[in-house]
Amino acid sequence: MFVRSARTCLTVLATTTALLSGAGLAHADTPAPSTEELQNTLTRFTDPTVSSADKAGLMVNGGARTANLDKMNQGLANYGTIGWNVSDVRANGDAADASVAIVSPHGTMPGVPMSWQHTDAGWQLSEGTACTILAMGKAPC
Repeated sequence: MFVRSARTCLTVLATTTALLSGAGLAHADTPAPSTEELQNTLTRFTDPTVSSADKAGLMVNGGARTANLDKMNQGLANYGTIGWNVSDVRANGDAADASVAIVSPHGTMPGVPMSWQHTDAGWQLSEGTACTILAMGKAPC
């Protein structure tokens, strides 16, 4: 389910990533995120034991997406573990992009472009990336 849905979302994600990374609010003093930090955000975002309220803090504009997060959590409850392998992190001020391999019970999909934005809450999934993941989980924005 997850990998098949992911393929249909890649074009939207690539376009959103390009738009968001070019229009970020750059601050020279923002430290670049580590691979582990970005991977942890993805792991928590798709962990069905993490509450929707906590997941809302992992994405930009997450407070507006709690119903989507609830629906994704319900779908993930019996799905199996989703793994994330983040590589090639590129930071530019308050924006970061990376290539991500998604590992699901149905196989691995390599090279998925994803983006994050640095806010007062730290490095959060961009709304475009989070909405793409939600769409993969049958809970589109």
